[in-house]
Amino acid sequence: MSASSILQLTPLSDHRFGVDNHGDPAVSNVVFGGQLLAQMIMVAARQNDDQHVKTISAVFARAARIDAPTEIDVETINAGRTFSSYTLSVRQGDRLCTRAQVLTTVDEPDLIAHQPDRPELSPPADDAPRRVGGLAFPGAEYVIVDDIDVNDSTADPRPPILDMWYRSVDTPTERAIDQAVLAWATDGFLIGTAMLPHAGVGQDKAHVSINTGVVGHTLTFHRPFSLSDWALIRHEALVACGGRSYGRCNVFDPTGSLVASYVQDSMIRPMSA
Repeated sequence: MSASSILQLTPLSDHRFGVDNHGDPAVSNVVFGGQLLAQMIMVAARQNDDQHVKTISAVFARAARIDAPTEIDVETINAGRTFSSYTLSVRQGDRLCTRAQVLTTVDEPDLIAHQPDRPELSPPADDAPRRVGGLAFPGAEYVIVDDIDVNDSTADPRPPILDMWYRSVDTPTERAIDQAVLAWATDGFLIGTAMLPHAGVGQDKAHVSINTGVVGHTLTFHRPFSLSDWALIRHEALVACGGRSYGRCNVFDPTGSLVASYVQDSMIRPMSA
């Protein structure tokens, strides 16, 4: 499945679109939540050419299957001049998998402006090893600062913070596409970040002895950006308890501007027999 086809929408009616799924069902037959976030952003962006996605808040109620036809329904809650809102539902047949509330808006001048400082980290060197695929948009590449491996349950405990450089040089520079490509990567790293302080726990245990999964995800865009250059994504897993984890993340462009933020609720619990 090509990267470009993942973001293409097939109109089925005025309010329903078919989408392709990425992955190999023989390896894992579960659609990655980041894919659905990206595709829902593309659907929402199509609703009003004068507005862009401001916030998407999704609940992943059931896993979607890679080998099943997938459709996204959109219902307009309100269509205004500066703000519009929509409910998007990801379905496979009669099965509701994911539902999201999406707010779109227009750009307006600053009355006030402030933001947190970007961490003092340098972009990857030209010869730094890059990772591709996996939890990133197909064709995108990323570098984890200090080469932290969230898949290594034998690693020494460390604070629940993960910094990652991320870019996608081959995707078109278009606002909705940049938002979708970023959204894809926002879904996959906060669970592993939450595991970092805990000895003997890592993503390598996921679906083996530990049940993990994202249950709620809210992503807000602050400024336009391009992923043709490195963006810095700082993950912070604030709390883990009761079989759940909660984390937040800020995304900075190369100039240090905060371009997006997100929070995530996840499940991390022992796998029952």
